[in-house]
Amino acid sequence: MFKNRKSKLERQLLKNIEQLNFVLTKNNILDLAELLGNKKELLLRNLMTGIAKGIGIGIGFTILTAILLIVLQKIVTLNIPIIGDYIADIVKIVESKK
Repeated sequence: MFKNRKSKLERQLLKNIEQLNFVLTKNNILDLAELLGNKKELLLRNLMTGIAKGIGIGIGFTILTAILLIVLQKIVTLNIPIIGDYIADIVKIVESKK
């Protein structure tokens, strides 16, 4: 009877360990803990992330600005009296800064 009880406890313990291992693996907790222990790798990863974000923001802003200028130039060609003159001035200012 004691042997049977021990095996139940062992099975329950093994089941709990497997569940814990699954959760830790799923959430990458072990990788995160390992990364936090290595300060150089953490610094390098954060540096690369910052550079990638900066490049992405620069490219995205350039594309959006180009699209906005194209739209503004199309509005100017429609010859809307008040808005057209205002936008034409803005486009001239932006093109003179190039």
